[in-house]
Amino acid sequence: MTQREQVGAIRERGRAQVLIIGGGINGIATFRDLALQGVDVLLVERGDFASGASSASSHMIHGGIRYLENGEFRLVKESVQERNGLLKTAPHYVKPLRTTIPIFSTFSGILTAPLRFLTHRSGPPVERGAALIKAGLVLYDAFSGAGRVAPRHAFHGRRKSLRQLPALNPDLKYTATYFDASMHDPERLALDVLLDGEAEGGRAVNYVEAVGRSADGVRLRDTLTGDEFSVAAEVVVNASGPWTDLTNSALGTDTRFMGGTKGSHIVLDHPELLAATGGREIFFENSDGRIVLIYPLKGRVMVGTTDIDADPREPVVCTEAEVDYFFDLIRIVFPAIAVDRSQIVYRFAGIRPLPRHDDMAPGFVSRDYRIVVDHPLHPRAGGSVPLVSLVGGKWTTFRALGEHLASTVLGLLGLERVESTVGRVIGGGRDYPRTPSDQAAWRRLHLGEDSPRTRLLLTRYGTRAREVGAFLAEAPDEPLLGDELTTRELEWMVRHEHVARLADVVLRRTDLAFTGRADDETLERLADALGGLLGWTEDERGAELAAVRERVEAPVTA
Repeated sequence: MTQREQVGAIRERGRAQVLIIGGGINGIATFRDLALQGVDVLLVERGDFASGASSASSHMIHGGIRYLENGEFRLVKESVQERNGLLKTAPHYVKPLRTTIPIFSTFSGILTAPLRFLTHRSGPPVERGAALIKAGLVLYDAFSGAGRVAPRHAFHGRRKSLRQLPALNPDLKYTATYFDASMHDPERLALDVLLDGEAEGGRAVNYVEAVGRSADGVRLRDTLTGDEFSVAAEVVVNASGPWTDLTNSALGTDTRFMGGTKGSHIVLDHPELLAATGGREIFFENSDGRIVLIYPLKGRVMVGTTDIDADPREPVVCTEAEVDYFFDLIRIVFPAIAVDRSQIVYRFAGIRPLPRHDDMAPGFVSRDYRIVVDHPLHPRAGGSVPLVSLVGGKWTTFRALGEHLASTVLGLLGLERVESTVGRVIGGGRDYPRTPSDQAAWRRLHLGEDSPRTRLLLTRYGTRAREVGAFLAEAPDEPLLGDELTTRELEWMVRHEHVARLADVVLRRTDLAFTGRADDETLERLADALGGLLGWTEDERGAELAAVRERVEAPVTA
């Protein structure tokens, strides 16, 4: 069944026990959890899955050491536990990440930190010195507890620090190194969770938007065709992230839950800077008090992030002022390494789904989440339809959040939990080979050879590559982009991964855009092949190309 055929089947049926609006990672995690409980759950997403806030992350699964300063101990504990769990349940996408903090003072911030903790006001920027960072890392290690999967932190003086990372600013006094986790392909991890939910009977469609309500239920619009229809549900879950208030408004309920902030990143093709990181993420406090990062990833260097109030009704872009901010940061950390705009291969921005914070400084806004239940929707037999709004949430805690939100929904339905997601392996992480030699053996056994092409398949799909490989072997296959993509693999994405637009492939099913390889020739080849599979007209093909070119090569605003 094609994607639009699935939409037709949903329209024909016209009902579900639970309707989830929003296909970011938190909506997807809730979808999987409810499907595991045997609930008839339908997920709709107005764009592509994981194309909003979930696609604009810093590619980290982390405990949030800086949240300690906000007093969010529950969140840090949960985050560290979930990080440890994902290293085991999603080993194909989540890997240990050595992180180093350059430190330029010893006692700075030790007196102002308690005031910041108590008032949650930023005040004048004050650098965090070694004593404060040491105290935070001791606490951070303690939260790992019995589930520890990474070494404890280590402190080094100037001499040893520069011996390990000689390009660092020689004015530093110390470095602190600890472990978190990297998330190489967040969009594909989200897709893997979604596919697990579908395998349990859940129904999910992208490019379907909730636009209102009617006597028959929630009014939905297929954004690709313009068709509208209604779906009745016993519970409606609003998991639309930064757009939660806007979605509620469309459903006839006015809320003021959200106050998201914009985070931007740039990706550089810069071999000298890549080598200077020594394979570590450099986690650094800028002079304005913002924590920022320089992160080696996929042969490139990602630099981020900002924290600026944003309006979810407006397009969000990485501005030239933010690029200047990142370049200033690089010069502080690696003063001898020159950077310029010609080395930027990709830039992206998103809005964090943070709660409304009025005059609180953005850096102190809680990264925790809460669930709000109201009963404002159209009547049904025995009462009204509950509307459940998710406020907040972050990538690292998606499993725990999905469990919490699903349990709330189960309570509203009068149902008991029958399955747990704790320790449940995700998609292509099942039986994933951990060592290079085991991976080579797995490829030879399940994909017929150990080659650059099969290495890419295992990296992209985890052990789902076995099913992909079998599909590729069923019919003639031709290289489309060398080892990167073939005609049959593109067809797999259309049939099994909800691909409906060119951007889905370029931005989220592959890393072509992120690594700066989405040149015009590549886009033309992809548009031809995908247009043939999806039956695009010449005008539709042109529109798809124009949309992706704007996204990949978009001019930025000041």
